[in-house]
Amino acid sequence: MKLPKLDFKAIQADFQGLPKDVGAWPLAPRIAALLALFFVVLLAGWWWLWSEQFDTLTQRREDESRLKQEFVSKKELAVNREQYVQQLNEIDRSFGALLKQLPSKSEVESLLIEVNQSGMGRGLQFELFKPGAEAVRDFYAELPISVRLTGNYHDFGAFAGDIGRLSRIVTLNNISIEASRQAKDGTLVMDAVTKTFRYLDEEELAAKRKAAQAARGGRGARK
Repeated sequence: MKLPKLDFKAIQADFQGLPKDVGAWPLAPRIAALLALFFVVLLAGWWWLWSEQFDTLTQRREDESRLKQEFVSKKELAVNREQYVQQLNEIDRSFGALLKQLPSKSEVESLLIEVNQSGMGRGLQFELFKPGAEAVRDFYAELPISVRLTGNYHDFGAFAGDIGRLSRIVTLNNISIEASRQAKDGTLVMDAVTKTFRYLDEEELAAKRKAAQAARGGRGARK
């Protein structure tokens, strides 16, 4: 079956001299007008109604993707909750063990005696043993002690090892060793800053928190 041939000249003639009454138009112009009206309605619907709905749909899809990710993350936390609790408990135990290595205010004096005895036990002579001012940190205080000892190199090493084996945390800092200017038998002089630490008691922590709140209040008042 052959399709009829289109007479483009006849169609073109149909579009010429169209009357004002649309009902009197030939078939081709009426079809063209209906198609134009259809696309205008389609474009208007897209602009005024569907575009907003598509934006809403896109936002909902993004929300769905985000909620799925949150669900997966929370599911993983829920599945591994016991493991996280065990890790947290282990951290608490480790922190408690470290905290026990910090002496209280009443134990600092006995710790200083241990440091002094560690040096004397190695045959070292203290020419200086001067505690400095405490530096208060978050939950502990740092006490620096300037020391000067005389002895030989191996005794200094043994003393440092003894300090590291103390039951409390003590560190040696800013170490300098040089030959003694007074002795001529190879005696050395070691200058260092020994630091020990103690935890703050409840009264000190409360005072620290109160001072921090007062400082924040003062800054707020100045603003």
